[in-house]
Amino acid sequence: MSENGALCGTYFLNGDEPCAEGAMSAGCRFFAGYPITPATEVAERMSERLPHVGGIYVQMEDEIASMNAILGASWAGMKSMTSTSGPGFSLMMENLGLGVMLETPCVVVNIQRAGPSTGLPTLTAQGDMMQARWGSHGSYEIIALVPSSPQEIFDLTIEAFNLSERYRVPVLVMSDEAVGHMSEKVVIPEIAPENLVTRPRPNDGREGYLPFKANDDLIPPMAIAGEGYRFHVTGLTHDERGYPVMTAEAQDKLVRRLVDKIRVHRNDIIKYEEIGVEDAEVIVCAYGISARIARLAVQQAREESVRVGLLRLITVWPFAEDRIRELAQQVKAFVVPEINYGQIVLEVERCAAGKARTLLVEHMGGSVHNPQTILDAIKKVAK
Repeated sequence: MSENGALCGTYFLNGDEPCAEGAMSAGCRFFAGYPITPATEVAERMSERLPHVGGIYVQMEDEIASMNAILGASWAGMKSMTSTSGPGFSLMMENLGLGVMLETPCVVVNIQRAGPSTGLPTLTAQGDMMQARWGSHGSYEIIALVPSSPQEIFDLTIEAFNLSERYRVPVLVMSDEAVGHMSEKVVIPEIAPENLVTRPRPNDGREGYLPFKANDDLIPPMAIAGEGYRFHVTGLTHDERGYPVMTAEAQDKLVRRLVDKIRVHRNDIIKYEEIGVEDAEVIVCAYGISARIARLAVQQAREESVRVGLLRLITVWPFAEDRIRELAQQVKAFVVPEINYGQIVLEVERCAAGKARTLLVEHMGGSVHNPQTILDAIKKVAK
C-alpha cells in the first residue's frame, strides 16, 4: 500500500472497484451512500478500504441524505464522494443544486441503468446524460466525465476530484452498467502529490474574510469549518459574505459567476479522443460503452474504404461544441449511437447547425449496440 493508501499494482477488476480505488488515490476520505444496483460495488469497496486509509464510510438512509452528507464533509475539509444509479440520482438532484450554489467540491458517481423508474436494475443504459446537465433547477454549469473502461473509470475518478477541487463544483462521473460490471486489467499507479489538486484556500487574515468573494479566476478561496474563519452558507441567493440578499441584482451577479467560472475555463476542462478524423467524411460521436462498440464499427467501415472517424467524448459536460462545429465544416454527417432514445445527439445536432446531417442510432437499454447496426448507419450517411 502506498503512502496515500493506493493498492499500487496490476489487477483484474470490474469497473466499480477501480472507481473506488481512484477516489482513494485522489485523497477521498469520506463516502456516504445507499446501496443500489449496479453501483453497489463502489460502496462495498469503499466500506472495505476506507477504514484502512483513515477514512470514514457511512451508509445513509437514502440518497437525499447521502448527497447532503458529502456536502457537509467537504465543508469540514474532506474530499468526499457518493455513488448511485438512476432512481438514486434523481433523489440527489435538489442537493446537487445546493452543492453548486454553495460551491462545494465533491464527486457523484452514477453507474447508469435502464429506466424510467425501477426499470432494469441490473442492465445497462445511458439514459441519464441530460439529467446530469439539467437535473437540478435553475441556471448552472456542471462538469461530467464519461469513462469507457475500468482503467479509465479509475483515471477519470481522480480527474473528477481534481476538477471539483479546482473549480469548487460537484463533478459527475457518468459511467454505465456495462463499464461498471466489466472486468479488465487495471493498473493502479502511485499518484504523486503534485498531481492532485486541492481547493483554493484563504491566504489573508481571518478578520474580514468573505467566503464568496472570488479571485480573478472567478473561484473564491474556501475556508474549512473549525479553522476560525467566520462564514455563512445558504442555498438562498447570497452576497460575498454568504448572507441572503433577495434582489434581482444579487441573483444576476452570483449566478453569472457560477456559470462563468466553468464556461471561461471550458477549454481546460473538455477532453475527447479522436481516431481517423483527419480525412473523414462521416464522424461517429460516442461515449461510454457505446464508444467501444463504435470503434469496432469504425474499424470495419475503414477496411471497406469508408472515410469515417471516431470522436469519443470523455467530457460530456461542458460539451465539446467548438470541436463539433469545426468538424461540421468538414464532414457529411455525424452518427451518434446511444443507449437511450436520443440525448447527446441533440447537442451534436445543435452544434452541427445544419452544416452536416446528424443520425441517431438509438438503443433502448438492457444491452449494448450490435456493431453492425452502427456500421449500417455509417454506410447509410456516407452514400
